[in-house]
Amino acid sequence: MDALLVAASWQALLIAGLLGASVGSFLNVVIVRLPKQLQLQWKYECAELAGEPIREKTQFNIAVPGSHCPKCQRTVAWYDNIPILSYLILRAQCRHCKAPIPIYYWLVEIATTAIFIALAWQFGLTLSFWVFGSAVSLLIAMTLIDYQHQLLPDNLTYPLLWLALLWSLSPSSAITPSQAIIGAVAGYLSLWSLYWLFKLLTGKEGMGYGDFKLLAGLSAFTGVTLLPVTVIFSAVAGIVIGLAVAIKHKQSIPIPFGPFLAIGGVISYLWGETLLQSYWQRLGVM
Repeated sequence: MDALLVAASWQALLIAGLLGASVGSFLNVVIVRLPKQLQLQWKYECAELAGEPIREKTQFNIAVPGSHCPKCQRTVAWYDNIPILSYLILRAQCRHCKAPIPIYYWLVEIATTAIFIALAWQFGLTLSFWVFGSAVSLLIAMTLIDYQHQLLPDNLTYPLLWLALLWSLSPSSAITPSQAIIGAVAGYLSLWSLYWLFKLLTGKEGMGYGDFKLLAGLSAFTGVTLLPVTVIFSAVAGIVIGLAVAIKHKQSIPIPFGPFLAIGGVISYLWGETLLQSYWQRLGVM
């Protein structure tokens, strides 16, 4: 068992790779089904509030119904649902109706597997591995859901925040609980303030409340000192991509901010301290 806790041990890398592939496959289910599940839930709640008759509720969630082809509705057999391999064996199409399988399913599984192996290489199968693996998994799901639906569900943003706050209690955490709490509050209020300033000036909503909660979770991991790094990289990435999309479509098109926050948060956590030190040294402060 001790070998599993050793960074870069082959046993840890193997288990991490298998776990990452399985988690990636599960994330694809969450990415596809969670928005639909929430839409059904909101539909029923609106009907109930309006006093309208509600037909028999459709049983639809992460687990039910089983995996099936959205075109032919045929159930996907277990041997066609093996992470990474099934996509290649089936040549990216349904076994029955030959409908194409979106490549992002495979890319999510590949990316999650690679990230889990990298985490095991760095930490072994220690608490750090499980915490960061969970955080990255949540970020992957939120990034793709926000990209596809412009939605950041509370079901994902809150777990990221609670995970960060609990992690701050660990001796392995780089920041203290007080730093994590202050970071979360500062992260939320920074975007909340920008939201209302933009709305007062333009009468439009520039972002959603899910963005506030996502930044709160990210800042709980990094602390308030790295909040500027997260915001700056997120804003720059958003501006560059936004301009590229506007030029391509020859008009301004709303784009989700969540993916850029996730990118900025990861950059801030990994390299934020180094970037800040370099910046202050150039100014001659340090």
